[in-house]
Amino acid sequence: MHTYILFGLFFTLMLIGMPIAIALGGSTFLTLVLFTHISPIEVSSMLFEKIDAYSLMAIPMFILAGNLLSKGSASRRIIDFAKSAIGHLPGGLPISAIFASIIFAAVSGSSPATVVAIGSIMFGAIQEAGYPKRYAVGTVATSGSLGILIPPSIVMIVYGVTAEVSIGKLFMAGVIPGFILGGMLIAVTYIGAKRLGFKKTEPAPFRERMMKLKDASWALMTIVIVIGGIYGGIFTPTEAAAVAAVWAFFVSWIIYKDVKLKDFYPVILESAKTSAMIMFVIANAMLFAHFLALENVPQQITQALINAHVGKIVFLLLINILLIIAGSFMEPSAIIMILVPLLLPVATALGVNPIHLGIIITVNMEIGMVSPPVGLNLFVTSGITGFNIKDVVVYTLPWTLTLLAGLLLVTYVPIVSLWLPNMMYG
Repeated sequence: MHTYILFGLFFTLMLIGMPIAIALGGSTFLTLVLFTHISPIEVSSMLFEKIDAYSLMAIPMFILAGNLLSKGSASRRIIDFAKSAIGHLPGGLPISAIFASIIFAAVSGSSPATVVAIGSIMFGAIQEAGYPKRYAVGTVATSGSLGILIPPSIVMIVYGVTAEVSIGKLFMAGVIPGFILGGMLIAVTYIGAKRLGFKKTEPAPFRERMMKLKDASWALMTIVIVIGGIYGGIFTPTEAAAVAAVWAFFVSWIIYKDVKLKDFYPVILESAKTSAMIMFVIANAMLFAHFLALENVPQQITQALINAHVGKIVFLLLINILLIIAGSFMEPSAIIMILVPLLLPVATALGVNPIHLGIIITVNMEIGMVSPPVGLNLFVTSGITGFNIKDVVVYTLPWTLTLLAGLLLVTYVPIVSLWLPNMMYG
């Protein structure tokens, strides 16, 4: 009965326009205070206890690192390197935008940040080169969503804390799916460009490619520091995040010299605002999930599905449908905090590896970023291109369908996600 009241309050608050964090926290607070023995003071204490996790400290550090590199010329240098490497292919410029997004995703760990950093530079260039506007919009919006799949990923950190699994393993598990999905986006773009009549041009001289690589190498070292440090056992993911932030500061101020001391205060303030928003959502979502655990909801769902003889294949299909719908309306961190405690026991009972489940959920969240009505990347892309949301949705459709095909691959071929972490961690 209490669970029905909780969900009734939650959806009522959502329908009247409350932010997701307030809807989660408010519905749980009222249900706990009115229908259990827990006092308001205890609920307030629980709210802070839920975010008192060492692993969550990585989130503000990765956000700061990404913002520092976005503020300076790192994104432009990465784009220049991508153009010199593959810009001569049919569809070279939009493919370069995808390639640059893959690289920048591994630097920033944020999907919207990747869209802004790459899209603000590449959108006009793609159109000026004669490509249809759907190419400029579609490639920028969808490839930017790779920012939550290719490590470091804030979404993976939230999942790791919620599911109590290794964040390092999750990071490794996202590498191959990230490159596969990026490769699928590139393939669709290449085939479409050839059909439109775009021809291969002369590739950039080897010397120029090396110069562009050298220019971008300081920013690219962020990837080496984070992934290499975690894999080599030098850093925990949280320590790697702190080192990445210091490195981004060093590169932006000392090496590239395009971020001045006066610029750091607004960058830090913006990072603090973004971090506070994410942590507030996480805290309220954890409180919501805590109440569900008190009511034994995960166990009831697990038992019901087992009694219904739902197999692994059908269960994974249902998860994808549920997550795509949820991702179209809600923020990824909130979805993970609410649904993972419900889905993980069932998945474990059916033999789904928790790391594999984490990658499935992350890819779904990636697709949610470009799914109407509230996909964040759609609004970011609309803001930097000037097109309305309806047009952005239509233009991104071929690439969104490609991501859906990639989701099926990741869902039903577990080795794609598990091979690398199994090889590295045993």
